[in-house]
Amino acid sequence: MISIRRTITILVGAVLVLTAMTVTASDPVGIYAMVDKVVFEPSEAAPQRVQVWGVFALAVPPGDTYTAPARGYMYFSAGQGREAVAKTEWADLKSIAGTGQGVGFGARYTATGTVRKAGEKVANPDVYPIGGNGVQKVHAYSGYQDNMNNVVNKLKAVPKE
Repeated sequence: MISIRRTITILVGAVLVLTAMTVTASDPVGIYAMVDKVVFEPSEAAPQRVQVWGVFALAVPPGDTYTAPARGYMYFSAGQGREAVAKTEWADLKSIAGTGQGVGFGARYTATGTVRKAGEKVANPDVYPIGGNGVQKVHAYSGYQDNMNNVVNKLKAVPKE
């Protein structure tokens, strides 16, 4: 007869293994970017919209694939009721602008947006895709990090205009 302690140990082990598989099974990021600059509209003190300039790769569901890197800008407005979170994330993006730091933001299955060409008129902002993890700097650690590094390395390879 199996003891209660042994049964609990086996169940805890199984849960840990399944949790680890779930965490590393998919890259959760919706948009990867190398941000060059951030422009707040109408002002930095009271932003309602934001232009994020740089190089971007957007998630292609399902799985861990991303679009080819594209240079340009993404134009966002805050979603209704999400203004405070969006403004915080926009400030985070501005804080890393021009540093060469790769970042990810937005959730894989809900992030949407358009990478616009530099000469394209600034109009019709997309709703900023707030993800569960906020703006994430790409650092070396385990899990889906290898995929993050691969995408960011592709972004870095895109020449500046």
